[in-house]
Amino acid sequence: MERATTKAPKAATRGILVMSAGVACLCVNDALGKALGESYPVIQVLFLRNLIAFPIICLLLLKLGGRPAFRSHRPVAHVARAALWLGAAMMFFSSFQYLGLAEATALAFIAPILLTALSALVLKEHVGWRRWSAVLVGFVGVLIVVRPGTSTFQTAALLPIATAFFYAVLMISARWVDPRESMWTLMLYQVGIAMILSAMIVPFIWVDVRSEHIGLFLAIAFFGTAGMTLITQAFRFASASLLAPFDYAALVWATLFGWFFWGELPDLVTYLGSAVIVASGLFIIFREHQLEN
Repeated sequence: MERATTKAPKAATRGILVMSAGVACLCVNDALGKALGESYPVIQVLFLRNLIAFPIICLLLLKLGGRPAFRSHRPVAHVARAALWLGAAMMFFSSFQYLGLAEATALAFIAPILLTALSALVLKEHVGWRRWSAVLVGFVGVLIVVRPGTSTFQTAALLPIATAFFYAVLMISARWVDPRESMWTLMLYQVGIAMILSAMIVPFIWVDVRSEHIGLFLAIAFFGTAGMTLITQAFRFASASLLAPFDYAALVWATLFGWFFWGELPDLVTYLGSAVIVASGLFIIFREHQLEN
């Protein structure tokens, strides 16, 4: 009994550390996407990232799950999910050309709030008045950041919000996937099909890659793959309700990277709206954890 009690905190700590490392890697991935997006079309950046990452994921899958892990029981579901993921990534990376990293990241964090709303409206799941209140508060936070009707409003702010919507639908679409398939199989098809879909567009907008940018493309593939892998692993060590709040550390990383590389610092109103979005998202996570227990 004593061994079981000591193992649980260790697993939770390991999960938090792995989750934090994964979030940091994805923030580096975003910063690299912003940098490369200044010289190349976003769809080309995503195509090359997936092209480089795909064989790495294949090797990981082969080692962890063997050949049976490559089999898909519902390939159509993977095509739909890859299209959603590619669309979300395109809009998010495109927003970096007009918004600061921190501002775009803060707006994208409306995703868990949208997921709660969609679960009620689309899946007909019961969502009580407390979570509906948190959803409304989250939208107020978005309005504070976006500031529609003022001189500071940018239509580009709608891009990370659309990203969040696509991501929420992507999370709901996980129900379309056969339960026999592992998270690694999902990752393989998500990256592979997104690579094929983007390959259909890239020839028409291709920009020759400069030699000084090859390292950046290798880095974005590495950090993007590492981020997804680490976060996937984190959920094997600890529960989603414990790990989800650590996802918000991305706001800290995004602020630091935006300030260090581009001199971007959000204003006080953006910080206030971000705090409202984070608070409403954390409340939803907390409330769902209460209901589960």
